[in-house]
Amino acid sequence: MTIHLSRSKIIAVGAVAFVAGVFFASSMDWTRILGAQGKISGRSALVSNAALDESQSAFVSVAERVTPAVVSVSAERTTKVQDQRDRIRQLPPEFQQFFDQPQQPRTQEVGGSGFIVTKDGYILTNNHVVEGADQVTVSLLDHRTFKAKVIGHDAQTDVAVLKIDAGDLPTLPLGDDAKTRVGEWALAIGNPFGLDFTVTAGIISAKGRSTQLRSLNDDKYAIQDFIQTDAAINPGNSGGPLVNIRGEVVGINSAIASETGSYTGYGFTIPITLAKTVMDDIIAHGHVRRAILGAAILDVTPDDAAAAKLKDIAGVKIESFTDGSPAEKAGMEPGDIVVKIDGKPADRVSTLQRMIRSHQPGDVVDLEVVRYGDHKDFKVKLVEAPTAEATVAANTGAGSGGRPPRATPVAPATVTMKKLGIVLEPITPEMVRGTNFSGAQQGVVVKSVEPGSVSDGKLFAQSMITGVIHPEPRIPIKTAEDLQKVLAKLNPGDIIGLTVAGINTRGEVQTSVVNIRIGN
Repeated sequence: MTIHLSRSKIIAVGAVAFVAGVFFASSMDWTRILGAQGKISGRSALVSNAALDESQSAFVSVAERVTPAVVSVSAERTTKVQDQRDRIRQLPPEFQQFFDQPQQPRTQEVGGSGFIVTKDGYILTNNHVVEGADQVTVSLLDHRTFKAKVIGHDAQTDVAVLKIDAGDLPTLPLGDDAKTRVGEWALAIGNPFGLDFTVTAGIISAKGRSTQLRSLNDDKYAIQDFIQTDAAINPGNSGGPLVNIRGEVVGINSAIASETGSYTGYGFTIPITLAKTVMDDIIAHGHVRRAILGAAILDVTPDDAAAAKLKDIAGVKIESFTDGSPAEKAGMEPGDIVVKIDGKPADRVSTLQRMIRSHQPGDVVDLEVVRYGDHKDFKVKLVEAPTAEATVAANTGAGSGGRPPRATPVAPATVTMKKLGIVLEPITPEMVRGTNFSGAQQGVVVKSVEPGSVSDGKLFAQSMITGVIHPEPRIPIKTAEDLQKVLAKLNPGDIIGLTVAGINTRGEVQTSVVNIRIGN
């Protein structure tokens, strides 16, 4: 998110993951406009003038219809003196001397975009544009300006709903992002760099972007199902619409991948069906009602698919369950792979999440699951997430289940598992002290993983192996010898399914299921 102190000053866009960084596309009030020149070939045109005129007219028509319903959003935040002092104290002592101690609150201004969805003044924008704002102002294309009320916002989806006191406003029709196809034309409208009501064109370049953008929101439970477009999105476009060639909104512009904070080829938008669901809940209930499975999930790997005897590498693996999980109560188990929901394929995490979020708490969904080759059907009654941090289904994003604290000073005996390419040692009390690891003294710790082995990239140093779930029977692992006995019965090419636990920096246990094909 870009925050600036005044209309004449700039503060750098904040970056989050991607190799180059992912940036929220909220505004900066300084820009550098570079000239660009090109040469036109003298070759004859391959497309008729009539076809070109028709294409041009389509873009012009969409821009003319859509732009009046797009708004400029300005959010002001007052930074308390104490907050400013706290930030200074976080700096190394040698740097604090270069900063004056603040004497009075400072007003910060964030610029973004939005669009009108009802004639009586409901507006959709990004949460990161208005979060924490003391005052929000909305400006229309016809130069009218309104004070806006933040009706509600949702950090998990980065959606916010505003309301202005006006009537008979221009509105935008909401499309169905599920029907959009990669390669379709798309237009982004907003206020990049303070350049009001700018229109850029491109295509839908990808759908269902998820793990690549996990760090856009630090909440690992957040829905990650972005639409990717090469229509230019820049700081200030946040909250504005991405529309199809029919002028229907298919997404809310939210973020860009960039080394510099400016457009470098592709941006990311929140699917409009998700945004509409959030908006409807906020207006009707004052908050978002999330239906949940109560499961941590991951996309299947080739070894997962092989273990389940799937024809294609597609599906969603159940890693673990939350307390009181409706999926667990229905009889599902870690390691199960969801292949269908309500008769429709669930090929990946974003697909399953999209289908679950289309339901309300109390709805019953039919899940087709493959458990190491056996097909099973479950009816799961969805429940409402108890807190804003609860999950539809949490994308864990890592197969190691987290990592426990660093090695104990004690040097326990180690055992080498050549078939897995790992070295194991017992769990000691020091390793789990101060954590909620309920299986203390049950399991073995991965001391090291041989580079290039079958476990490389699947198990990590200090992961804790706590059980074997495949092949049957499922057994807990208390010692290295327990695991060695299972491995002795397996041949090269066989699949072993392990339950793995790790402890994050907050002392919380994270569990996962790791399927590994046995090596020589």
